[in-house]
Amino acid sequence: MIREASLTDLPVLRDIEHAAGAPFRDLGMAAIADDELPAIEELAVYQRAGRAWVWGTPPVAYVLADEVDGYAHIEQVSVHPGHARRGIGRALIDHVGAWARARGLAGLTLTTFADVPWNAPYYARIGFTVVTDLTPGLRAIRAHEAARGLDAWPRVAMRRDG
Repeated sequence: MIREASLTDLPVLRDIEHAAGAPFRDLGMAAIADDELPAIEELAVYQRAGRAWVWGTPPVAYVLADEVDGYAHIEQVSVHPGHARRGIGRALIDHVGAWARARGLAGLTLTTFADVPWNAPYYARIGFTVVTDLTPGLRAIRAHEAARGLDAWPRVAMRRDG
């Protein structure tokens, strides 16, 4: 069910992102629920580079990846709430892990909210650990997130080796 994203998938990814953001409202994080959706042009950069994958046709989930300091960095993973709790997000993350290994990368990194149940606690259950000694690339990502106001809630960087 995992495949590379196509150009025609990109508008659907925005819809998935919008739906996946809605549960943040229940945690008092309306700003996250109402955050600006990624632009089609931004998604197209990942799609053209072969770093955007989707689950299903039409897609119900997606993941975007970058290379940061010798790791595959999960820029975004989103699952439509109607398809949550079925292992789709984990399958997408594991797919990026295989992609990283094929490129000789050391593992996976991501940044996420520390206290949101489907964020850091979830990633810890699937083998990620909190990183306190940030690489230059992760420091830059965190600085960008802080500038966007995401540090209004505790955030962490996490890593899964291999």
